[in-house]
Amino acid sequence: MGHIMTEYRIETDSMGEINVPSTARYGAQTQRAINNFSISGRPLPASFIQAVALIKKSAAQVNRDLGLLDEPIAQAIVEASEAIIGGAYGDQFPVDVFQTGSGTSTNMNVNEVIAHLASEQLQKPVSPNDHVNMSQSSNDVIPTAIHVSAVLQLEEKLLPALEHLHTTLLGKSAQVEGFVKTGRTHLMDAMPVTLSQELEAWTHQIEASYVRLRSLMPQLLHIAQGGTAVGTGINAHPSFSANFAEQLAVNTEQPFVPGDNLFALISSQDTAVALSGHLKTLAVSLMKIANDLRWMNSGPLAGLGEITLEALQPGSSIMPGKVNPVIPEAVAMVAAQVMGNDTTITVAGQSGNFQLNVMLPVIAYNLLESIELLANASQLLADKAIASFTVNQENLTKALARNPILVTALNPIIGYNKAAAIAKKAYQQGRDIIDVAEEETDIPRAELAVLLDPEKLTRGGL
Repeated sequence: MGHIMTEYRIETDSMGEINVPSTARYGAQTQRAINNFSISGRPLPASFIQAVALIKKSAAQVNRDLGLLDEPIAQAIVEASEAIIGGAYGDQFPVDVFQTGSGTSTNMNVNEVIAHLASEQLQKPVSPNDHVNMSQSSNDVIPTAIHVSAVLQLEEKLLPALEHLHTTLLGKSAQVEGFVKTGRTHLMDAMPVTLSQELEAWTHQIEASYVRLRSLMPQLLHIAQGGTAVGTGINAHPSFSANFAEQLAVNTEQPFVPGDNLFALISSQDTAVALSGHLKTLAVSLMKIANDLRWMNSGPLAGLGEITLEALQPGSSIMPGKVNPVIPEAVAMVAAQVMGNDTTITVAGQSGNFQLNVMLPVIAYNLLESIELLANASQLLADKAIASFTVNQENLTKALARNPILVTALNPIIGYNKAAAIAKKAYQQGRDIIDVAEEETDIPRAELAVLLDPEKLTRGGL
């Protein structure tokens, strides 16, 4: 039998030797985590790993400037970090999200990969602990990375997506200005509204979510870095925390600052919980808009049929010609997922036991997933549902003429009870409300036409 070459190398850490795949750029601690946490097969998102790499880059620059780290090693760490920030070596961060609650395994995974790359470049050992992790602890790196990744993903993805959805809604609202339709409360016919009024309500919901998310940004910009193990800053230079925040601000073009209380930022995740609450509120708004679109599109014959959504794909494997509201359905499922993520983050946020929250990875994972899902869903809803639906005016007009609730406009003239009797008769006989009102009152038809004009009624008392 021929000799089979080994496909691993031996790495050593404080616990001893362990086999690591020969092609891996990580080391012993990452391998132990891989062996220990075969739970979900879901690693932390790339945006989170890149945030940790940003922290490593910034820390190396600060430690160099403070005279704690030799220039060549600092530069090698910076360059390795920049490669990871740029998306390289993504397959080298396989540690499961369900791991040690501090995220130490992920911090060490990044430390080891950077140290490996820096060692290769310098042709001499660079330590993941002594060099890459200098002046840091997993306990301040991971909370800081949660804030950094959230800020960057909000700025780069979700907030622009909400601006796009808001702009699309404003444009569509102007486009459907002239259409009057039956309003609905309790899913039952109510006083008329314009399609514009309906869309303006959605627009306001999206704007309010945008404002809420923006209002939380100052808290997200406060970071835990510099607190090290428990918040005291042990093993970090006295100037490290302030200098680090300045350097991170330069590297990200976001105005990060040291937290007012590093103990609080390490032991709790209240800001992440607050952000998740705002994301959940946005999910609720998107669910409402998606369901309204589904109802308005229902039919085409036996539903409301007020609008027709863009036909995107066949709707049935068995019923030819069926087209379903697939985008609103997808958005509704995103909303449900985000609501579930918020529950996970809420429970995890309570796990700040004494000086450390010990559910940090699952908070990071769910928070970033919610941001990404909401960003993508908002974009999709804008482009493939809001912008492209058409209005079925004939269906709107037909329903309006027979709407018995129009008689509400006569309340001040004939009283509630008389108006109710007219409404019931019109509904029972399937007749237009103006015809029955003319029979049952002394009001001339011309005057009734003015009083019951649906367009006029959309302006209420104005």
